[in-house]
Amino acid sequence: MFKDRKEAGEKLAKRLEKYKNKRVLVLAIPKGGVEVGYEVAKYLNADFSLVISRKLPLPYNPEAGFGAIAEDGSSFIFDWAEKELSKSEIEKIKKQQKSEIKRRIKVLRKGKPLPKISGRIVILIDDGLAMGSTMIATIMLCKKKKAKKIIVAVPVAGESVADNIKKMVDEIIVLEKPKFFQAVAQAYENWYDVSDREVLEIMEKYNAKK
Repeated sequence: MFKDRKEAGEKLAKRLEKYKNKRVLVLAIPKGGVEVGYEVAKYLNADFSLVISRKLPLPYNPEAGFGAIAEDGSSFIFDWAEKELSKSEIEKIKKQQKSEIKRRIKVLRKGKPLPKISGRIVILIDDGLAMGSTMIATIMLCKKKKAKKIIVAVPVAGESVADNIKKMVDEIIVLEKPKFFQAVAQAYENWYDVSDREVLEIMEKYNAKK
């Protein structure tokens, strides 16, 4: 569907044309959402930063998540997880992810606070939504911080996840909703894990052009 995250970001940016030069805030979820967000923010001439949210991984299958937590502590947990995992297990995993969130704020955002969200149009970007939990936790954060309008924009998502998120926000834009969708990686020809260094380079490139 997409050659890489850059192409996905360029295509997504065109769909957000109406927000060009409107002083919107684009927030990307690292690390996969950063290159996509960069292309969107560049095209829209928007403010651009990172919002840190983390999947809560299952202890017996770290690739799968049972929820997510955002940097302000907003957390979302699937109903079934509370039947499957003990409270102490959930708290232990949350604690681990909080420490990774702190690390990412320090390293990827250089310790800077989130830009002001209150009263602003915020566009939330990731490279795709599989279960959607990190995006849900991020939406919760934006609502708590009183964003004027929340738009979720992603290149790819499953139909039911997109429908679920649509109920929580003012607008959702999804370029592709494959019928048999299991992982975000399947939508990209060139898929790889993004490094801290790459995130920093993208952010430096954006800040240099301002």
